Amino acid sequence: MTLIYDVILFDLDGTLVDTESIALVTGMEAFAAHGHAVDEAFMHGLVGKDEPTAARIIRTAMPDVDLDAVNRHWRQGFKAGLDRGLTLKPGASELLPALTAPLAIVTSTGRAGAHHKLGIAGIAEAFTHVVTLDDVRAPKPDPEPYLLAAALFGVAPQRCVVFEDSETGAEAAHRAGCTVIQVPDIVPSQGRWAHHLAPDLLTGARMAGLL
Repeated sequence: MTLIYDVILFDLDGTLVDTESIALVTGMEAFAAHGHAVDEAFMHGLVGKDEPTAARIIRTAMPDVDLDAVNRHWRQGFKAGLDRGLTLKPGASELLPALTAPLAIVTSTGRAGAHHKLGIAGIAEAFTHVVTLDDVRAPKPDPEPYLLAAALFGVAPQRCVVFEDSETGAEAAHRAGCTVIQVPDIVPSQGRWAHHLAPDLLTGARMAGLL
C-alpha cells in the first residue's frame, strides 16, 4: 500500500540541484586568495547553514578575516559557476513529474538566489511555494521554515514529507514534525534526524512509499 502525504517539501541546494560542489570549490579558492586557506572539512561545516550563521562560524575560526572581501570573491566565483550551468541531482528529473502531491521548496538561500537557481535548473514551475531565508525569523535547524511551508498549504507538518541532504536541514524538518528523507550530498550522514536515509532521491521516495 502506498503511503500518501498531503504535501512534499524539498530543500534546494545539494538536494535537488548540485550547487554544493560549486560552492565548495569556489569557497576554498576565495579563502585562499585572501590568505586564509581552508580544507574541505571546514567547508563541510558550512553546508546547510544560512549566510549569517556561516559568517559566525567563519569569524570564530579566523577572527582577522576580511569576510566582506572573501564573500565578494566567493559570490563572483559561485555566480560564474552557476552561469556555466546547474546540474540536477540524480533522480530529480524523474522524480518531480512522478509526484502527485503539491510540492514546495524550503531553502536557507535568500529569495533572489533561490528563484535564480530554480530558473537556471528549469524546475521552477514544479513548485507551488518557495520558502526562503527571507521569509523566516529563525532559519534551519530551527523548525520555522518547515512549519511555515506546512501552514502555507493549510496542513499539519505530520502530513508533510521532506527531502533534505544536510544535518541542519534534516534537523529542522524533524523538529517540525515532518517525515524526513535524507539523501546526503558532499557530507556523509548517519541519519540522526532522518526517518529514511537514502543514497539517492528515487530510492528515498520508494522507501517513503511515494513511488
